[in-house]
Amino acid sequence: MQSYPSKLLEQAVNELAKLPGIGRKTALRMALHLLKRNIADVEAMGNSIIRMRSDIIYCRECRNISDQELCAICSNPKRDHSLICVVEDIRDVMAIENTGQYNGVYHVLGGIISPMNGIGPQELHIDALIGRVNEVNATEVILALPATIEGDTTNFYLFRKLTGFNLVLSTIARGISIGDELEHTDEVTLGRSILNRTPYESVVTRK
Repeated sequence: MQSYPSKLLEQAVNELAKLPGIGRKTALRMALHLLKRNIADVEAMGNSIIRMRSDIIYCRECRNISDQELCAICSNPKRDHSLICVVEDIRDVMAIENTGQYNGVYHVLGGIISPMNGIGPQELHIDALIGRVNEVNATEVILALPATIEGDTTNFYLFRKLTGFNLVLSTIARGISIGDELEHTDEVTLGRSILNRTPYESVVTRK
């Protein structure tokens, strides 16, 4: 058990070690680094984290994070609001935006269907998606979910839910390896996968 010369240092290490990918040794290095920094810099860092947690909200349209009721994408009149890209979480929005190849809007599900983890359709923002498709008269919905069993299950569930609408239902091209997450895919491959998307019905037929 690590011995600390200060209870305050130990508490800081304990909190930092709760971050993903941060072990106790790394947390200790980070805490000692902060201890050497100017107090004003540390306060600015701490305040920015507190403000992020307390002031960031979720866009009422797409569930992306935002500083306003509507995110910058949904409030942009130059975006094609009839084209909706369905993604698992916020990191996927950032990944696709970084490609510069997409000019529609998004819908963040907040996860994917995973019975093993207790996540069913009711835990996701699927009803909100159906409502948006109705409201904006969407012409196309792109299913940009992970190439995993859970992602495919969610794709098929959405396919069944959206089949009755007069729209194109497509999925990103599988230039992305099976089992890969969008956020770890390079921008060129992801951009081409968006541009070369295929009708989802043809994917179901092949299966």
